[in-house]
Amino acid sequence: MDIESGTDLDIARAMSLRELNSFGLPAQAHTLVRLRRDADVRRMLALPELGTAPKLVLGGGSNIVLTRDPQAVVLKVEVPGARLVAETPEAWIVEFGAGVVWHDAVTWCLDHGLPGLENLALIPGTVGAAPVQNIGAYGLELADRFDSLDAVDLVTGRSVTLDKAACRFGYRDSVFKQDPMDGGLAGKSVITRVRLRLPRPWQPVLGYLDIERRMQETGIAAPDPRTLYDWVCAIRRAKLPDPGRIGNAGSFFKNPVVSAEQCRDIIARDPHLVHYPMGDGRFKLAAGWLIDACGWKGKSIGRAGVYERQALVLVNRGGATGAEVVTLARAIQESVYGRFGIRLEPEPVLL
Repeated sequence: MDIESGTDLDIARAMSLRELNSFGLPAQAHTLVRLRRDADVRRMLALPELGTAPKLVLGGGSNIVLTRDPQAVVLKVEVPGARLVAETPEAWIVEFGAGVVWHDAVTWCLDHGLPGLENLALIPGTVGAAPVQNIGAYGLELADRFDSLDAVDLVTGRSVTLDKAACRFGYRDSVFKQDPMDGGLAGKSVITRVRLRLPRPWQPVLGYLDIERRMQETGIAAPDPRTLYDWVCAIRRAKLPDPGRIGNAGSFFKNPVVSAEQCRDIIARDPHLVHYPMGDGRFKLAAGWLIDACGWKGKSIGRAGVYERQALVLVNRGGATGAEVVTLARAIQESVYGRFGIRLEPEPVLL
């Protein structure tokens, strides 16, 4: 590892990214810069070699499929920190460094008597990546608990603070994924800190099938925060592989949203369709059910496969390449479209 002369930056050359992406896919960064504070971003931008070069922001590497060596300078965000910054009768405001592991942030809140994130336990990735994707699970999205974030502009080096409206959250979407031509910030900034608003008094979010089943099985109609957290962890562990053992990026496809008419048409052909009503009259379909109905669960193309317990998860069966993952994903998309007329969209970024 080389350190640039005259800077405090941690800069690595010819750095393997296999251990830095949860799929465990082979790729190499020609330059990787570790960012541990806002000032590191400005120091990096001040270097002639790096300042104007294209950048790829990498958090926990859990939302990316590497199909080749990135040409951009890879920015590995490792900003630490966890603290309660405000407490009102209506909410607790907590702040985390963007490099904190998301599940560790959820656990920290619970351990410090600050409930509200339980449904989002065990989602892979870092805190800084959570707003980019507007992560969500079991009836809750990050946007439901978001207060504000700090970011650094990758052109000017200026620090900015964005509130919920400025982040333009959507389903697995935010301003950080949107094209700059449309006012988006994709590739234009790096998130350094995130603040979350945890409502008081705490109210459990229970309107999800797997959680309702746990309530019925246990006879607990009003679970406390720790119980709900334990349930969510158990449900996820039963369905989803540990990236430390089997390479994966969690849920690979977004759950498609369709009109009521489309939903009725599919149910007429497939009465067992798993679907959830949305507040605007549309329905969210379970992508995993659609994939399973097309016979993909447990199947493989090359060394990339569909997880045996959850068809929504694609896995690295050992030595897979990014190209094999993409080939499998496209075959699944074609299969689901051919049967249901639904186009599945990948959640991770395909690079």
